[in-house]
Amino acid sequence: MVCKSRQGLLSRRDFLIQAAAWTAVPFLPRNTSAQSVYPTRPIPATGEQLPVVGLGSTKAVSRLEKAGTAELKLLLRTLLDGGGTVVDTWSRSALLDQLTGEALRAEGMVQDLFLATKLDAVGAKAGRAMLERTQQLLGKKPDLIQVISLRDLDTQWLNLREWKDADKTRYIGATVSSDSQHDAMMNFMRRERPDFIQVNYSVIETRAESGVLPLAADLSIAVLINRPFTNGSYFSRVKDVTLPNWTAEFDCHSWAQFSLKYILAHPAITCVLTETTNPKHLIENLGTAYGRFPDAKTKLRMREVVQFT
Repeated sequence: MVCKSRQGLLSRRDFLIQAAAWTAVPFLPRNTSAQSVYPTRPIPATGEQLPVVGLGSTKAVSRLEKAGTAELKLLLRTLLDGGGTVVDTWSRSALLDQLTGEALRAEGMVQDLFLATKLDAVGAKAGRAMLERTQQLLGKKPDLIQVISLRDLDTQWLNLREWKDADKTRYIGATVSSDSQHDAMMNFMRRERPDFIQVNYSVIETRAESGVLPLAADLSIAVLINRPFTNGSYFSRVKDVTLPNWTAEFDCHSWAQFSLKYILAHPAITCVLTETTNPKHLIENLGTAYGRFPDAKTKLRMREVVQFT
């Protein structure tokens, strides 16, 4: 049931880990396998197709110093073999950058990944220096560079436009991760028409539905989603609650998929970034893309479920 890797067969150890994860939980519809064509959505600016579930790397990268690179390598291989490609990261300390780059370049995986990174600097010179470090970290031209949290936006956006004009990245954009930043993000979207935005949205944090997401659709901007599980607090809320039987109507088999199905039901979403260090959980997240999604009436019912838990 596990896909062949793009570089060849998985190691026996990794194969056993992934095979056990696939067979242990019913996260895919009965007529679907890991070898199916993975669901994608187009980037409006170019029509390029992206897998709809990706990996946010913050948790895995934060563990590199203690855990080494094996854990992140396995996550990246699991992502690729499950049909995903999108990885979101950015430059941190020198040691973490070194270890992240080593994991990304292992087995040539970096060439098959859609790498989204972030610019986290103040000042034009500092921004350019970070972009250069990022290039070295990744081992290839970043697919997408984003101004993190709209930080020093006017200056860093000029840097990104220059970088893209010089063919040093394919797409540029900006991120926010709190509702309080949505108005500023929408002003930026109207003014600059970025290729991508990244924004917080989930069955708990729904404000994007009334502003950012409709605007992104109107302006043909691709959307990455962060905080699908509100940094883990979502799971604390539902841990003692039984998943409703009616979620089977839209092929939902877990609380993780409950929030991810809610997110992916919105047509403006291009890809949702999920944070985990567990390959089994990543496979569960990837499985969300298959099958049906809730309609508007069901999404209202889903919000009511988490509101009263």
